[in-house]
Amino acid sequence: MKYMLLINAGAVDEDGGAAGCDVSDWMAYDKQVREAGILVSGESLADLVTATTVRVGEDGRRTVTDGPFAETREILGGFYVIDVPDLDVALDWAARCPGARGNGAVVVRPVAEFGG
Repeated sequence: MKYMLLINAGAVDEDGGAAGCDVSDWMAYDKQVREAGILVSGESLADLVTATTVRVGEDGRRTVTDGPFAETREILGGFYVIDVPDLDVALDWAARCPGARGNGAVVVRPVAEFGG
């Protein structure tokens, strides 16, 4: 079953990375996921200041604003999609993710599979 691991940084360091994690932590985790053969896809997202939000009102008009303007202190930093046997295995991989440390969190969601 496929699960998406949404990586939310609780705080960002001066370089825009997740506080408490360095590049070597992420490289090691990425290598583990790849070597385990469970990686479907994964990406790190660009700096938050590059984000754009689109909303469509009931009248059909589009409004575009800079930034996500979320009322949260967490910042979505990236994601992995993994293919593992069940939720317990997905939770184990989420717990290993550097983004789950400190004030960070990894949200685990099953990927909906529609019959084709």
